This record gives sequence, C-alpha cells and structure tokens, in this order.
Amino acid sequence: MLVTGIGQCCWDFLALVEAYPSADSKQEVFQWEEQGGGPVATALVALSRLGVACRFHGVIGDDGLGELVLGSLVNEGIDCQGVVLRSGSNSQRAFIVVEKENANRTIFWQRPTGEPLSPEELPEDYLNDCRLLLLDGLMVDVSLAAARDASRHGVPVMLDAGRLRPGMAELARLCSYVVAGEQFAFDLGWDGKDESFASVASSLGAPVVTVTCGVRGSLTWRERGVIRQPAFPVPVIDTTGAGDVFHGGYVYGLLKGWELPSVLTFAGAMAAIKCTRPGGRSGIPDLPQVLNFLRERGVPMPQI
Repeated sequence: MLVTGIGQCCWDFLALVEAYPSADSKQEVFQWEEQGGGPVATALVALSRLGVACRFHGVIGDDGLGELVLGSLVNEGIDCQGVVLRSGSNSQRAFIVVEKENANRTIFWQRPTGEPLSPEELPEDYLNDCRLLLLDGLMVDVSLAAARDASRHGVPVMLDAGRLRPGMAELARLCSYVVAGEQFAFDLGWDGKDESFASVASSLGAPVVTVTCGVRGSLTWRERGVIRQPAFPVPVIDTTGAGDVFHGGYVYGLLKGWELPSVLTFAGAMAAIKCTRPGGRSGIPDLPQVLNFLRERGVPMPQI
C-alpha cells in the first residue's frame, strides 16, 4: 500500500498556558513543544505509524526550519524526494497557544514565502503504485492537476478541506472523498444541524463527504444517507492535529476495504488518542495502540 500526499508541511511552536493572556500582559508557559505539522504531512505521519508506505510532495524554505520540517518526515520513514526547497524563502510555520483548563487553542500561522509547488515539478512517476492521493488544496494549481491525473489513472482522491478557499469547490468535484472541518461546511452555508447536512454535503459533488465536529464526533454523507459517529471521550490535552490524524485513520480504513462505519470508528479512535498529548504528532498512535484502545471499549473491528 502506498499513499501519495501533496500539500502543506509546517513547523509548529506550541505554548501550553493556564489561560490565554489579555492584551499588554505576560503569561508564563508551563510546557513548550516544537513539532512538525501541516495537514497532509501529519496525516502521512499517522499512516506511516500504521505501517503504510507514504510519499510527500511539498515546499520548504532554506531558513533552518525547512530542515526541521523535512527531518521530521524522513525520520517517520516518509519518502520526501518530492519536497522542493525554495532558496531565499521561509518555510510554513505556526505558533499555537493551548489553554490548560479547557484545551482551547489559538493558532497563528504563516504560509511559506516561496512559490507554491507547480504541476511541472511533479515527477512523471509520482502516482506509480499509488493507492490513494491525499490533498489539502492550499496549492490549488498543483492540487487540481494532480486530482485530474489521479482520475485518469483510476486513483481515488481525498481532499482535506479546512476552509472554502479559491478552487476548493472545483477540487471537491474531482475527489472520491471530502473530509473537512466544520468551518468548511459553515463556509458552504451549513447551519450546524444534522437535518440540513445532507443537502450541503451532496452539493459538493463528491460521492462521500465527512465533516469532523470536535467533541460531537463526525457526520458523513453518502448516497444511502447520513452516518453520525460519536467522538470517543478522552482526557483532552490538545486538539492540534486531530483532524489530520483523523484523515490518516480514515485513509487506512479505506485501504483495508472496510465498510464506512468501521472506517469512521477507527479514524475517530486515532484522533481521540492523539488529543491526549500536546502537539499534532507526539500523540499519534501506532496500530497496536489503536486496536487496544478500541478493544478496551468493547468496539469490534474488522480483521486487520
């Protein structure tokens, strides 16, 4: 099994504090973390820890952080030959403030200053042996080109949709799966009610649309109706990267050929476990951890 990802990679600085500070004040940080981040990159890390081969295509700068971003992926066993270094540019970065009492987070982020990856920079063989293509749509031109290539090669495409950015609606119509955050659905006009979800989701044109709703779990539309998957209750430390890890678990279930309810259960368990540790990557479980988590809760899963 091989998954190809094209999209964001990032270096995250995280500050865990008692409460978000007011203006013109100081706040002591009781825990500081630095980790790799980015939606597609983190989803691939989750897949790699589950034993899936992954390759990544993205952009880094030569600012020092780029080396950290790249090293965080290579150390996870991800093929990064498709990562392009832009000279004289900054890598994507984020500063995340997480509140201890309620795990609320505030994210300040900057996209890379170098030019986005172009379709021409994708090698001819980038879809060879690929079982699924994962995109986040931030680099819209290369994402659209790759989605069209995947369609011609019979490779299913999943879109990680965070916001309704330019080109996202067109990209969604080229995808087999759209797995989005609530904000994306709100941008489409969803009112947050289960009763109206099918109408909004079906308007995207993708066969399967899932929206993650934090502590309320997830909602998934497909032609046969809507599935609500409750979230697993866990002691939450930080939700950073939970959606990205959910994508990784979702892709794993699809690769295994599971029915959609089992896919959603597995993805939800992955995301829940991640939330018990700070940062987007430190809490990503391996396969035995996920299976043990589900077994302890009496949740049956298909044969691995």
